[in-house]
Amino acid sequence: MRSANSVTQPDQWQWLLIILALTYLGVVLLLPAGVVFHAAFQEGIGAFFASLHSHAFRQATHLTLIVTAIALPLNTLFGLCAAWVIARNQFRGRTLLLSIIDLPFSISPVVAGLMLVLLYGDRIGWFSPLLASLGIKIIFALPGIVLATVFVTLPFVAREVIPVLEDLGPEPEEAARTLGANSWQIFRRVILPHIRWGLLYGILLTNARALGEFGAVAVVSGNILGRTATLPIFVEQSYQNYQSVAAFSAAVVLAGLAILTLIGKGILEHYFLKKTPSS
Repeated sequence: MRSANSVTQPDQWQWLLIILALTYLGVVLLLPAGVVFHAAFQEGIGAFFASLHSHAFRQATHLTLIVTAIALPLNTLFGLCAAWVIARNQFRGRTLLLSIIDLPFSISPVVAGLMLVLLYGDRIGWFSPLLASLGIKIIFALPGIVLATVFVTLPFVAREVIPVLEDLGPEPEEAARTLGANSWQIFRRVILPHIRWGLLYGILLTNARALGEFGAVAVVSGNILGRTATLPIFVEQSYQNYQSVAAFSAAVVLAGLAILTLIGKGILEHYFLKKTPSS
């Protein structure tokens, strides 16, 4: 009889599945990433850093970070509020609300960008007379890029937090309230410790999508290098203009931002685990 602590060695079919999984990851993920890094440094590290000093690249990086810094807290706050309402209440239209939150998953980002153009575009937009009278420009400007990014990243936090709140149930909150805790204390000491992992992953997914969004932003931004081009647009336009080193260097920067996000995730996990008392 095998002991409970014994480790079962993979058989030949399990080894085959492992090899197939690693091969698939290598072909789909590791090999393309390696090619991007190779292309970025193929003309030397000097050419790599020179491409990062261009005005267009610095503007694209700055714009991408600004848009992400606006969209991330907005959708985090919205996701928490939506998750609370949906998980803690049964009401008519609940399923419809969930479907609306999931719309960005099913709608093409290009279509989302076109919808924003039809609403806020100059001359053709539904709200263009009002915006013109107020002197506000949405499309081909920062507000349009932010709106497009907020739209495509809308569901992530809510969809990660809702099942965690439903699994937690309302009993711990009710118990804390009977002990005299206020709403902020209940959220910070009861809810947040339980939803932190779902919230963290939702924030990571939102951040990654905001940094890498292309389709919706390409429609509403005008793709003007040095003005309204984000990093993904800079990569595409540099490649189309045969500036391969600049395109792949910017792609490496995007990959570096993703790695920094993962490092931040690891730091937060270490902090939370350190703060959690061992049972």
